[in-house]
Amino acid sequence: MPELRDINLNRLVVFAAVVETGSLSAAAERLGLAKTMVSTHMQRLEAEVGATLLVRTTRRSNLTEAGRTFYEASRSCLQAASDGLAAISATAGPLRGTVRVASPVDYGALVVAPALVALRRAHPELEVELIGGDGYADLVAERIDVAIRLGNLKDSSYRSARLGQYMRWLVASPDFLTEWRMPQSPSGLADVPFVALTTIAHPYTLSLESAGGQRLRIRCRRAFLANTATACRAATLAGAGFALLTDFSIEEDMAAGRLVRLFPRWAGEPAAIQAVYPSARQSSPKVAAVVDALKSHLNARR
Repeated sequence: MPELRDINLNRLVVFAAVVETGSLSAAAERLGLAKTMVSTHMQRLEAEVGATLLVRTTRRSNLTEAGRTFYEASRSCLQAASDGLAAISATAGPLRGTVRVASPVDYGALVVAPALVALRRAHPELEVELIGGDGYADLVAERIDVAIRLGNLKDSSYRSARLGQYMRWLVASPDFLTEWRMPQSPSGLADVPFVALTTIAHPYTLSLESAGGQRLRIRCRRAFLANTATACRAATLAGAGFALLTDFSIEEDMAAGRLVRLFPRWAGEPAAIQAVYPSARQSSPKVAAVVDALKSHLNARR
C-alpha cells in the first residue's frame, strides 16, 4: 500500500483539473502548463498511487473506479487546503483570490450584480466572477463557490443560507389592457392570452394565493411561450398577453407605467431566495462574505 509521503501532493491539483475539464489539453490550459507536463504528472501520480486513475481516449479522459474514489478524496483535500488559506488570509487582512457566484440570469443582473459590486468595493483584492444561467449548475464540477437558487432546493447535499423571498405578480401592458377586457375575477383569466415560461413544471397553470389566504389554480388555455424569464418580460411589455412575473424583475416597469398589476389582492405563492454552496466550503470566508453582501443588499431594497 502506498504511503502519503511517497506521493507528490502537487499532482492532486493536476489530477483534479484533468477530471473537471475532461482532457489533458483543457487541464493544461487551466493550469498554464504544457500538455506534455500534465501528461507526465498524471503518469507519475498513477505510479505513486499504484493504480490506473484515468482511461484516455482521443477526446476525453474518463475516470476508472479507482480514479473516482481517489478524485473524491483529492477534491476534499484540496478544498480543505483552499479554505485554510482563505481563513488565514481573512485573519491577516482583506479577502483575496477569486469567488465564483452562479445565479439565474434576471436575478443575477438585477440583484446579485449590485451586491457583488459592493462586496468588491469592500474587498478590492477579491476577484468576483458572476456566472448567469437559468439551469442548475454542478457546483463542484464547475468550481462554483456560491449559487443563488430561487424556489425549492432540488439538491439537499448542498449547504444553504436563506436570503429572503420573492413574489410573483399578475401584470400586463397598458396596450394589452386596451385591447383585452379583463374579467371580474382571476378565475376568468383562463380565456385571456397568457405569457408562459416553459422551463417550469406546469407552464400553463397559474397557482395564486389571495391576501386572505385563499388559493386558486387556473389552467390557461391560450399562451405565448418563452423559455427564459427575460423573454417572458419582453413579450409582456410588447403586449403578447398577461403574465405572472417576479417582483424584482418588474419593479421599474411598474413604477414607469409600462406594466400594470392585475388583481392586486392576488399573487403567486411566495418563494424562497437561497444561497447554496458545497458543504466543504461551509467555513470559507469568501462564501460568508458573499452571503453577507447579498443579505445586506436585499435588506436595503425592502
